[in-house]
Amino acid sequence: MVISNKIFSLSALVFALIFISCGTVSGGNNIFVPVDYSEERILDIEIDLVKKLSEENKIKALWRAKLLYDKLPENDKTAAFFEEMAQLCMDGYQNSLNEKLYFAALEYYLSLDAIGYSGLKSVSMSKQELTRLAYQNVPGSSVSSAPNASVSDMIKGTVTVFVDKGIKIQRGIGYADAVLGSGFFISKDGYIVTNHHVISDMVDKKYEGFSRLYIKLAEDPDTRIPAKVVGYDKTLDLALLKCEIDAPYVFALGSSSDLSVGDKVYAIGSPLGLEKTLTSGIISSTDRQLFTAGTVFQVDAAINSGNSGGPLIDQKGRVQAVVFAGVQNFQGLNFAIPVEYLKNELPFLFYGGEREHPWIASYGKTKRLPGSGAENEGVSVFYVLPGGSADRAGISEGSVIVSVNGEPVRSLYDLQLAFMKQPSGVIIKVGVLSAENEKSEKILYLEKRPSSPGYEFYKHDSLENAFYPMFGMKMVRVSPSNKKKYSIEKIIKGSVADETGFSENDPIELLGIDFSPEKEAAYIKLYAKKRKNGYLDVSLGFSAALDSPYYF
Repeated sequence: MVISNKIFSLSALVFALIFISCGTVSGGNNIFVPVDYSEERILDIEIDLVKKLSEENKIKALWRAKLLYDKLPENDKTAAFFEEMAQLCMDGYQNSLNEKLYFAALEYYLSLDAIGYSGLKSVSMSKQELTRLAYQNVPGSSVSSAPNASVSDMIKGTVTVFVDKGIKIQRGIGYADAVLGSGFFISKDGYIVTNHHVISDMVDKKYEGFSRLYIKLAEDPDTRIPAKVVGYDKTLDLALLKCEIDAPYVFALGSSSDLSVGDKVYAIGSPLGLEKTLTSGIISSTDRQLFTAGTVFQVDAAINSGNSGGPLIDQKGRVQAVVFAGVQNFQGLNFAIPVEYLKNELPFLFYGGEREHPWIASYGKTKRLPGSGAENEGVSVFYVLPGGSADRAGISEGSVIVSVNGEPVRSLYDLQLAFMKQPSGVIIKVGVLSAENEKSEKILYLEKRPSSPGYEFYKHDSLENAFYPMFGMKMVRVSPSNKKKYSIEKIIKGSVADETGFSENDPIELLGIDFSPEKEAAYIKLYAKKRKNGYLDVSLGFSAALDSPYYF
């Protein structure tokens, strides 16, 4: 895979959007407004809404009922309603258990546990036992490295992933159309890991052409073996395949924490369709921010088109990462997905379909005091979407997230990793320090992360508020009668606005905003008097990606 398809580049976005005509300046027209539930009529309306919600989503209804109860703990109506929703989830838990849907049962259990529901004490199965049952058949969890495995043995555990797309017609001539990638076995019964982008045509609902998925064994490259996609993750570019075969070699999954910059690694794959290719190199960096959900490794091992999805192994033969991208025309600039992410993702991939990442509708960065020796102190929340999970739970701008389900969170990476372990659609406990440095624990529901978080902010908040996470500048309107003139109140360091040269108190006039067709980026045009330019009038346009690691 060419890395330019994965990295957000400001300059690339500017060129991509420079010809988009600017639309009108407007903000969200569906902004959530908090209400006073102490009014009986308002409370009854909310209870009715949550009851309707429970028909589709019992866990989310439980969370909303818990928030109501916490706001009015002395109210008999909220107490009874909370108990009613909790009992619905208890029934859902028991029904899932009876049907041996252990993963679904675990979601109910974790959510009831997060809100501290006392009725859980009556269940016979412990959380540890339920977790074991839910994860017992997940491939890759119990494989250890073969002590005397040779390199040739390991090569047998890799495959060429072949997506046959039929015939492509160009200038009246038909050509065979196919996608080639690599993969590797993680279980004896034929489960294979590869990249999502290798098999994307197999799962893309917009693709209407022919496609068939096969794998080719390293020792038998002439035979196509049918395979199927079990689960996939667009965000982390991972996919789990299954073929009916007894794997000739099964790789053990290592621990990326064992690796550091300079360690020797080996890549096995099928670059340009050349099976059984082994290359070597070192870890150049362990924290390149290329994904919206975490960091990746940079390696200098030779990686080319067709290597995507192959294993990156250490000197003991353990998989430490999954190769996913290389930069064309640049030698030694290649990237791989840490195995820790794969291990967290495997249960979700195994249970099938598209992996839905969770979020709490917020924006923020790692909090760290100035100075080279300063330690991270958590994740500073710069913005919360009105009506989003964080907002409803009482997290506000200036709060600092310090834990998730009791596990410490010291950085944005820690928060991303904590969310990566969770399915969307469950309730979690989040430790928070308020702007006044008061510690509390909030109960949050993990919504499905949208494909364009920034666009959600734009749709459901005022323009001056939405621009803070979207472009990194918080604005205040300078005239009630003029919706286009603003003054910049705050600038986020390292944001698009900061890199474009804006400062606090700069006056600006918005001329228009528009979006790319898939809502992946926003483009604005404005007049400004930038302090850094001596307050000279300047007309400019710039763009920003509407998804980044800072949306969570």
